[in-house]
Amino acid sequence: MIDAVVKVGGSLGRGACLPELGACLVELGRSRRLLVVPGGGVFADVVREQDARFGLRPGTAHWMAVLAMDQYGHLLADLAPGCTLVRTLYEARACLAREGVAVLLPSEPLRHAEALPHSWSVTSDSIAAWLTGQVGARLLVLLKDRRGMASLASTAWSAPPRAMTVAQLAASSGVDAHLVELLGDPAFDLWIIDGGRPERLTELLEAGRTEGVKLARPGL
Repeated sequence: MIDAVVKVGGSLGRGACLPELGACLVELGRSRRLLVVPGGGVFADVVREQDARFGLRPGTAHWMAVLAMDQYGHLLADLAPGCTLVRTLYEARACLAREGVAVLLPSEPLRHAEALPHSWSVTSDSIAAWLTGQVGARLLVLLKDRRGMASLASTAWSAPPRAMTVAQLAASSGVDAHLVELLGDPAFDLWIIDGGRPERLTELLEAGRTEGVKLARPGL
């Protein structure tokens, strides 16, 4: 079984942390099976610009944005020597039959499934959650930049709380609008942490907790 799905937010590509984060993922892969899902980053920004300029059909913008995730995936794999690029879930499972890190280019599994709406309400957050369910991982980690972490806070909070309910996530701007539709009764734990601090990912995978936001499960 894959130990964790780690979504590397596209916003992290605008800073300087990706090489350090890539090295962290490679090191963690020496004892774990990690599936990395790329965000869209600057590649998806180009799609948004073209959509705003030409008024693209929803399906066209959707698939262009998914292909932007593929491009970011190639970038991540290049910055994390030792990771393996995979294009299907079958390849991912085969690659991670033992320890290691696989970077998934999501266009192929998404084309075969057509499981998510074609809308800007669906970004790599929702895609990573859907993929986590498909591979049966017990943990999904969304890596955000500092601005993304701050956007999890509402006006009532000076900082994101340690735990957020689905309703609180829905009221924030820190995740895409569709993600909460996939979190009604998830079979996995969800953490959102600062990807600019790779040591927090290490702490989470080693100790089961770190500084960040965890999805609060009902009744717990």
